[in-house]
Amino acid sequence: MLSILALLLAVQVHAAALPITPAPTDAATHAAVGALLERAGDVLPSALQAQLPPLRLEVVDTLPAHVQGRQHAHRIRLPRRLVLAPAADGDADPALAALLHEIAHVLDARLRLSRDPRLLDLAGWQLRPRRFGLRNADNPLRDRSPDPYELHSPAEFVAVNFEHFLLDPDYRCRRPALHRHLAMRLGVDSEHAPLRPCADALPFVTASEHGDHPPLDALDPARVHAVEYLFAEPTHAPMSRWGHSMLRLVVCAPGRTPGPDCRFDLAHHRVLSFRAFVDDVQISSWRGLTGHYPSRLFVLPLSQVVEEYTQVELRGLRAVPLRLQQAEIAALIERAAQLHWNYDGRYSFLGNNCATETFKLLHDAVPRLASARLAAITPSGLLRKLEHRGIADASVLADTDKAIRHGHLFPAADAHYQALFDVADGMLDLPARDARAWLALEAGTRTPWLQRGDLRSTAALLVLEEAALRRAELRARDALKHRLLRAGDADAAAARDLAEEVLAAEGVLVRPAMLLARVPGYGLPQAEELTVAGERAAALDSARSERSGDLHARAQAMLPTALADELAVIRANVGGTAARLRRLSTGDAAS
Repeated sequence: MLSILALLLAVQVHAAALPITPAPTDAATHAAVGALLERAGDVLPSALQAQLPPLRLEVVDTLPAHVQGRQHAHRIRLPRRLVLAPAADGDADPALAALLHEIAHVLDARLRLSRDPRLLDLAGWQLRPRRFGLRNADNPLRDRSPDPYELHSPAEFVAVNFEHFLLDPDYRCRRPALHRHLAMRLGVDSEHAPLRPCADALPFVTASEHGDHPPLDALDPARVHAVEYLFAEPTHAPMSRWGHSMLRLVVCAPGRTPGPDCRFDLAHHRVLSFRAFVDDVQISSWRGLTGHYPSRLFVLPLSQVVEEYTQVELRGLRAVPLRLQQAEIAALIERAAQLHWNYDGRYSFLGNNCATETFKLLHDAVPRLASARLAAITPSGLLRKLEHRGIADASVLADTDKAIRHGHLFPAADAHYQALFDVADGMLDLPARDARAWLALEAGTRTPWLQRGDLRSTAALLVLEEAALRRAELRARDALKHRLLRAGDADAAAARDLAEEVLAAEGVLVRPAMLLARVPGYGLPQAEELTVAGERAAALDSARSERSGDLHARAQAMLPTALADELAVIRANVGGTAARLRRLSTGDAAS
């Protein structure tokens, strides 16, 4: 009897510090409750304990099996099986997590955390542009979640993250922006417990076509000198008639002190581009309109983006600097990394496109921009708002020549092609009126002219012939797509299987969370997880390259004869012109 009385007194003494009164129960449960309250008192900062009203803790057997706890007003109920269960392996403490979860609901009722617009931005309940301040009903930050229950509602998100905020020393590294915001809103020191240092660099999987660097890369925000709104000019194609929104990161080369000269470190610059990931061989406009394609944040080398738009699609690019402080740049890159590993959205050409995705990234990453009324559903509209609000500095485009020299303007290559044509035409009197007409000639008609020029005109013709090759390869891809969709074609079926394997590998690389399937962890991956992700990404990228090579070889045999012959002649033209240029450059007059 004395031992039970002593136990009750011990629980009551502890309850005086933590304003939680246990309901009467048996001795074994009292002991477990006392130990639980002691553990809670150890991890719950005194600033939060002081904000709690008097609470009553009941240990019951009536909760459903899947329920870890319930809170109503000032009463918390926990299942007896959980309170009495022995500690799990490692540092897991399910009973403590459950108690903290319910305490979080009590604090949320007082502090209104789950209605905090800034917390909702960070959590993933994003604003819907042109929807009068309404937010998405669903949270698309579903990848690498510590507990899918957090996506059930903002209130449950707060409670789940409150558990990890207090119990996981890596929380500040896995969800750094949320950690800082919760520390501020809860009024506790963000260093409330001994913490491991976080890595300076943030992990990204860079989707490079050329395979010239490992796919898993790390980017230190301190190396990013500036962020620019990168706008691809519109075309007449239905999917690109409003242009395309991207963000360019001006990344300094290793060893260079961040500053204006980083603009010339083009090989290190990266582009953040939200795109629909087309995961089948047939592009469907209807699927794009209705949001059936995944939306992914691609991280691309600037050189690849410039080539894609200016040389292949013949679209100009404008890189307009954004007026951001260094801390805001760091927050933007941190948010981009969080989306890169956690975001699983749906792309819709009219509702959730590149412009709205870019707007949400800026809005959610930089609090100052959240009040700037930037919401827009077209890339050009977003650029105009950024300029009108004084966030984007379009003055860098006033002097065209200077803008080109400083990398703020990348003109479409058709103007460049015409200038090259004029050089060659001035010497050779080519049988075409302009560059477009020259490139439209049959490759065999161009062949003899490629061997007649001097050094300067031959160099110009080589660039034009390489452009002709890119145009022919685009026609070949389109022809191949139609062949792959043909029913009852055995060759097409085999090639389609290869194409689907390539697309599957690319699908994993542009959704990095899939690299860590069945690997414990959440949020930004930490060192041990990054080792696994790097190995898997490298293996997957290698397999993708191999399958792409097999697909290319098979595709060659499937092309219409006339198109295959045309490609062969153009490739021979490129090789022959390059050889002639080398001979001319060494002064071989016999050439």
